[in-house]
This record gives sequence, C-alpha cells and structure tokens, in this order.
Amino acid sequence: MKILSVTPRENYQLEIMTDNGKFGLFDVRPYLNAEAFIPLQNMTAFCRVENGGYFVEWECGADLSVDTIAAHWQPIVLAA
Repeated sequence: MKILSVTPRENYQLEIMTDNGKFGLFDVRPYLNAEAFIPLQNMTAFCRVENGGYFVEWECGADLSVDTIAAHWQPIVLAA
C-alpha cells in the first residue's frame, strides 16, 4: 500500500488516501508524548506533514510508516 495523499485535520488527525482506494483518518494524539513527536504538539508544526509514499514525516524527524498507519487508522467508506 502506498500513500497517495495526506492532509492534516483538527485534533491531530491525518486524512489519508492510498493507492488501493482506501481512505481514512489516523489519530496522531497517542504518539504526541513520544520524544520525536513532542514538537508536533504545536499545530503549525503538525500541519507541515509531508508524504513520503510509504511513510509520512515531519521536519522534526518524526515519521509514521504506512504499516503503522494501516494498523491503526479509522477507514472511511466513500459514497459512490
């Protein structure tokens, strides 16, 4: 699975669409107290998320793999 798009949302969630047509929300809040993610408690820094295809990353060095995202996201079914 490859990430096609990532969009930061309120409450430290990422809206993610993948190349296999899946769409969902990933909640970053459980990670925000981990050392690498502490800078992301600032919403401006959080919103600077970059799509690496098989991961998402931030300038501070924090990243999340597509495997982590797929294991913990909330899928959203898009209406046809």
